[in-house]
Amino acid sequence: MLKAFLSHTRRYPWVTNVTLYGCLFAGGDFVHQWFARREEIDWTQTRNVAVIAFSFHGNFNFFWLRFLERRFPGNSAGMVVRKVLLDQTTAAPMATSVFYTGVSFLEGKEDITEDWREKFLNTYKTGLMFWPFVQLLNFALVPPYTRTIFTGCCAFIWATFLCFSRQNGDGTAAAALAWIFPPTEGEAESTKEGVDYKEKTSSTAAPEPVQK
Repeated sequence: MLKAFLSHTRRYPWVTNVTLYGCLFAGGDFVHQWFARREEIDWTQTRNVAVIAFSFHGNFNFFWLRFLERRFPGNSAGMVVRKVLLDQTTAAPMATSVFYTGVSFLEGKEDITEDWREKFLNTYKTGLMFWPFVQLLNFALVPPYTRTIFTGCCAFIWATFLCFSRQNGDGTAAAALAWIFPPTEGEAESTKEGVDYKEKTSSTAAPEPVQK
């Protein structure tokens, strides 16, 4: 089974890589909606994410990774580091920007850059805690003809995070973890009591005398 898959990937690298990448990326939105426990899946939202994934992300990753391999061939330490640095300073911000603006465009928003302005920087910072390690493994260990598929498997997790950030979060990992692992009732009450106490003490504090 694995041999047949790898053989098919070598024979049809573009179709196989882009198709699997797009499906996995769109699957991230489905998982986000499932985790959000929505009564009904918003298939229009999943379609919009899939359109961006197939039309841009899958194709861009396929040709981008091929370009990096041709420009910096091999998996020596120096070549791998160069590819990771270039990937994170060029491809990562571009891919994040296209996701936020592209989905907003497909939804018909008047200001398609609103989500991008509010969440891009946090999202990019969060990505730096994830993607450099993924691409380090990708460039060092994965054969070039399956690198887009490997990236797609990791993008499944990333797409779930992106869809959450766009719908409910602010682009930070802390917001995503709080969403996945919500605080218990006791923790929430203690946090609320602490906030109320701080507000009460700050409001009842005696004002400083005005010096004449």
